[in-house]
Amino acid sequence: MDFIDYYSVLGVPKTASDEDIKKAYRKLARKHHPDLNPNDAEANKKFQQINEANEVLSDPEKRKKYDQYGKDWQHAEQFEQARQQQQQYRQQYAQSNTGDYDFSDGFGGAGFSDFFSSLFGQEAGGRGGRRTQFKGQDYQADLHLNLQEAYTTHKQTMTVNGKAIRITVPAGIEDGQKIKLAGYGAPGVNGGPAGDLYITFVIDEDPRYKRKGNDLYIDEEIDLYTALLGGERIVDTMGGKVKLTVKPETQTDTKVRLKGKGFPVYKQDGNFGDLYITWHVKLPTNLTDQQKELFRQLSTL
Repeated sequence: MDFIDYYSVLGVPKTASDEDIKKAYRKLARKHHPDLNPNDAEANKKFQQINEANEVLSDPEKRKKYDQYGKDWQHAEQFEQARQQQQQYRQQYAQSNTGDYDFSDGFGGAGFSDFFSSLFGQEAGGRGGRRTQFKGQDYQADLHLNLQEAYTTHKQTMTVNGKAIRITVPAGIEDGQKIKLAGYGAPGVNGGPAGDLYITFVIDEDPRYKRKGNDLYIDEEIDLYTALLGGERIVDTMGGKVKLTVKPETQTDTKVRLKGKGFPVYKQDGNFGDLYITWHVKLPTNLTDQQKELFRQLSTL
């Protein structure tokens, strides 16, 4: 895999703080988001690189390995294990042989990048060129959905590293929820298994509905006369229109609960949360003199 300078991708120096990285990621992610750049393959590729860079640099442990090993950072543990084995072998050789043998730094004088090259396929240390298999790199991707999309089971096509992937999104997916697609990452090394693709779902806020778990919350206005005398209201829910009865003398901020009219429960067909409606009483404006007089009379009763 070609080396990608994650710092350059985010446009920050290697000394950047965690907050600097977070700000740079948010700015670039908004600029190159697929929703704002439809049918733009280059913007989509850039968006994937931005997510990949953030995934590594926002994680202290991954960033430490990346800073030390560069493009080989995902194989840092294998490298350390192999280096320890080389050192042990060197010590055993020194103890059992009186002749001189130069092991240099344990890798025949090569740095860790050359060592990885030998480890991944070239002959190493005269041991028959045994090839070590490694799992390919995992990919990370964000998939943005609006609330209505998250409400229904549907299919989505996304592009990851230039490859179109079609997935089924189950109804009830939550914001921040992550799923794994095994084998959809980078190819393995020396015949090793391919990496995995981890998709994080980002559910955009809805201007009307507030979601808390599987429950939904909305605000509805009723006029003063309906609040005082009672009546009926047609309310739009995510599952369709519902006719509700407003009780007489309903106070503002009164909540009513509609059981089973909330959000679908993830992977539980037919199960839904509840919908909570808060009534807000709207006072009349631009009253005529006659209407004002009637209210004065009411106030004296």
